[in-house]
Amino acid sequence: MITGSTIGAVTIGQAPRVDIIPELSAILGPEVEIKEAGALDGLSKDKIATFAPEKGDYVLVTRLADGSSVKVGEQYITPRLKEKIGDFFRQGIKVIALLCTGEFELVGAGLLVRPQPILHNVTKAVADGLKIGVMSPAADQIPFSKKRWRQVGTEQVMVAASPYGAAEELDKAAQKLKREQVQLVVLDCMGYTLAMQKKVRQITGAPVILARGIFGRVLKELIG
Repeated sequence: MITGSTIGAVTIGQAPRVDIIPELSAILGPEVEIKEAGALDGLSKDKIATFAPEKGDYVLVTRLADGSSVKVGEQYITPRLKEKIGDFFRQGIKVIALLCTGEFELVGAGLLVRPQPILHNVTKAVADGLKIGVMSPAADQIPFSKKRWRQVGTEQVMVAASPYGAAEELDKAAQKLKREQVQLVVLDCMGYTLAMQKKVRQITGAPVILARGIFGRVLKELIG
């Protein structure tokens, strides 16, 4: 049953996103139903492998239903996202949440809430005069991150650590940000968790903006 308290959540990977939805639900409250769909739902790993990024592609990192992670090219994912978003709107769901901080050209027949502009603009609003650190899931995303964040704060330090990888990877990236003495950290992926935010804050000694935290609170504001 679709109610005013139902939102659609679309991931660039596979649903269910058991790593994201529980933390979003904690922010939204038990009265909000979240229906999930993924751009890669129903596809085999062999098929997904054909979506691997090519030279010059906008690289995306996401999670599959079995917990593994995969890199895909944006050009392959956007059409599938449009299909899933359209399906939810046709079902009568009026608010759709995109579970990725990547940049996409997407429109819909209702309210499509995208994390990237929310994260970017919130950070920009508080980063004036600050040296910021930006953490992305993969090193080959850093050139895109540099373009995205170059006008935020006075200086930007880019590091990579997958939210789906070993804990040591996150620790190493956070230690680099500490050495660089950043004054604010942005975790630029919906895959980063509250626990990861806490760890990065402890290591760097700096405030840390978590994409899913900011995103969840904006969703809460929209749906009440």
